[in-house]
Amino acid sequence: MTQIKKVEIHEFTHSVKNLGLLTNANTIGAVGYAKGQITKMDKYAIVVETDDGCRGEYVTHWGGNQAACAQSKMLAPKLLEYNAEEREKIYDDFKRELRQFDHMGHGPLDIALWDWAGKKLNCSISILLGSYRKRLPAYASTYHGDRNGGLDSKEAFGDFAFQCLDMGYKAFKIHGWHEGNAKEEAENVLYVAKHVGNKMTLMLDPACQLRTFADALYVGRACDDANFFWLEDPYRDSGVSAFSHKRLREMIKTPILQTEHIRGIEPKCDFLIAGGTDFLRSDPEYDMGITGAMKISHLGEAFGIDVEIHACGPAHRHVMAATRNSNFYEVALVGPDCPNTMAPVYTCGYTDMIDCIESDGCVPVPTGIGLGVIYDWDYITANTTNISIYE
Repeated sequence: MTQIKKVEIHEFTHSVKNLGLLTNANTIGAVGYAKGQITKMDKYAIVVETDDGCRGEYVTHWGGNQAACAQSKMLAPKLLEYNAEEREKIYDDFKRELRQFDHMGHGPLDIALWDWAGKKLNCSISILLGSYRKRLPAYASTYHGDRNGGLDSKEAFGDFAFQCLDMGYKAFKIHGWHEGNAKEEAENVLYVAKHVGNKMTLMLDPACQLRTFADALYVGRACDDANFFWLEDPYRDSGVSAFSHKRLREMIKTPILQTEHIRGIEPKCDFLIAGGTDFLRSDPEYDMGITGAMKISHLGEAFGIDVEIHACGPAHRHVMAATRNSNFYEVALVGPDCPNTMAPVYTCGYTDMIDCIESDGCVPVPTGIGLGVIYDWDYITANTTNISIYE
């Protein structure tokens, strides 16, 4: 066993061009196309060092906001009580520690411990997990619709779907407008399907913006007509009501994808048993790390259903590489004339920008040791706003 002797949390910011806030919430989901604007995003990096000098690293990809960072800071000093190999024990203890919170700060610490394990054993995380595949079919997951000249109409969504098809994408997911206008959303679904539906697998994620159950039913029936692969988090229950989504499942044909906003294996299992979803969602940043995400993969396997990995990043690729029952890797968020919001923290060529796919429409799984990426610590240090060290 190898004692953890130091944990570092490096908070930093980075700027993204041609993106602005479409709502008053400073989150990734609120960001959309705004030509000429620059938006600053918060991220943080974790370093876990053991008494033999080995270190595990992880830079947050999706959930690295200030609220998640505060939870990581709550847990980080407690890591000094453990050996780095004790990921299962740490998972169990930390799940209890954050029982009054949303668990968002737990995942980055667990991912850093998996990176440490890979480096300690000189192999990739996907090999440690029991690799099932080396290439992941990807879908383009759009920014929310805007009113700024980007994805501002059904025609713009259709044109962008064609652009993604030409790049090699075989699947395309729409995030509609923040207004949650059911008629506009349904028209967009039908328009995009008419233009690319015979060439691409299509999905819809209103991100809980439709106002009522009736709106969700109206848009869901449009998804039926358009033969969509799934409908995800449609309306303002915030994605947590198993009862309402069971009713929706009974009234439409399109499969429902839920549980992005429910943390961990036990409540996801409850939601599934209650009949609230056809697919499960998991995310190593959201669901208490790679340890937690793999539990969800196996939960889905036990029930004979698929588990779709939310968002993107090197940890997400390793989880999907070891998950048989998963269909698509989410390249998120993308749009015309703008980057995604991931920080440029890699010196090894790793990317989740829109052009990360290869000619077969897939992304590769990193093959290096640990996460298989090399971080640009010069960039992180140059943009650091605060460092917390626990030893």
